[in-house]
Amino acid sequence: MLLRHTPKEITERSALSINPAKTCQPIGAMYAALGIHNCLPHSHGSQGCYAYHRSTLSRHFKEPAIAATSAFTEGASVFGGQANLLQAINNIFSVYEPDVIAVHTTCLSETIGDDIPQIVAKARDEGKIPPGKYVIHANTPSYVGSHVTGFANMVKGMVDYFATANGHKENRINIIPGYVEPCDMAEIRRLAGELGVSIIMFPDTSNVMNGPQTGKYHMYPAGGTPVADLILAGRSQGTVALGPLASGPAARALDTKCKVPCEILNLPIGLMATDTFIDTLRRIAGVTVPDSINIERGQLLDVITDMQQYFYGRKVALAGDPDQLISLTEFLVSIDMWPIHIVTGTPGKKFEARIKEITRDVPHPVNVKSAGDMFLLHQWIKNDPVDLLMGNTYMKYIARDEDIPLVRYGFPILDRVGHSYFPTVGYRGGLRLLEKILDALLDRQDRDALEESFELVM
Repeated sequence: MLLRHTPKEITERSALSINPAKTCQPIGAMYAALGIHNCLPHSHGSQGCYAYHRSTLSRHFKEPAIAATSAFTEGASVFGGQANLLQAINNIFSVYEPDVIAVHTTCLSETIGDDIPQIVAKARDEGKIPPGKYVIHANTPSYVGSHVTGFANMVKGMVDYFATANGHKENRINIIPGYVEPCDMAEIRRLAGELGVSIIMFPDTSNVMNGPQTGKYHMYPAGGTPVADLILAGRSQGTVALGPLASGPAARALDTKCKVPCEILNLPIGLMATDTFIDTLRRIAGVTVPDSINIERGQLLDVITDMQQYFYGRKVALAGDPDQLISLTEFLVSIDMWPIHIVTGTPGKKFEARIKEITRDVPHPVNVKSAGDMFLLHQWIKNDPVDLLMGNTYMKYIARDEDIPLVRYGFPILDRVGHSYFPTVGYRGGLRLLEKILDALLDRQDRDALEESFELVM
């Protein structure tokens, strides 16, 4: 197989990434922009970049990811893309009639140094942006950061362009959901509804990237955060940002710009992180947690208790996004599993220290690397094997070569369905995660069992 010649000997690499554990910034920016109602994402670069970004999202969600491109050729590559973007803005509003064009840059336009705000201002002065329509932007060079930082930059752009304060605070809470699946955003909204809390969620890709099949094509699905809500976000009583890396910059920008206080939490994956999320909403909104949520929590706790013997001491290797890995690691440790190899491709100064803190009581050495890659993860696994892998589709090669069960989790998942419909956040999401982990572990136990140990009840 592809990775069978991965050596056990680990060599320090400073300028070479092998099998990166990330994708590029514009993909995250495009995904965030799709969470605005009636928004057309626009890739300011070449057609090749735009095609890759769209195809990755479409293959992950099994839904069409709409977008436009400035279609750089040799001329734009040398002289800049202003003329291309001006023409694109005019064409898009004339033909496709979105409410918002969300421009994100690429390696090429960033290297050239195109000034997007200046180009947008010129387009408005020339009458290319109709009244009541908007063009926003985010700088997302692919040669730094990852899809998570691209998402964060575009969400911050929503705050910079839309949120306004009027001196009054309304009885409403903003929730920035982080880089999660559409179903996770819907689950976060449902939990807030169970608490009776009025919210504005942005972005919101539910019913956009997991919409129903109706037999009719709608270029702009029913979902997404309306522009009116993005404007009103500056008048909310508070903001809850889920995921420090993906949601933190927008929450802090909203606090600075509109004096909306923010609380930045971990993604509500697992029992403790969901407890924190629910308690934060309860405290800010001044509400009482209803029995319906307490029942969901109790069900999750019941499954953890019933199946604890199958979790205890199982070693896990993880790859993915920092916000997800922090909460996921905390969840695994809480059920007595041992996350011992953890890699993210996204740079982050605090990630390694936070993982070390979470795993401090794991009775086994723990390897963790920020801005690492899956080649390094594979080497760690070769030197110290694990019982389970958790990560995106690219981990299937390690799983096959090392004969280790894989739970697909994160982005992108290109070879399975369900991740955009079945949430993994909240208490119900925790149950879903436990089911997937147990299925993988118990399927392996059945496969490897001797005839005399092949049990009917486990």
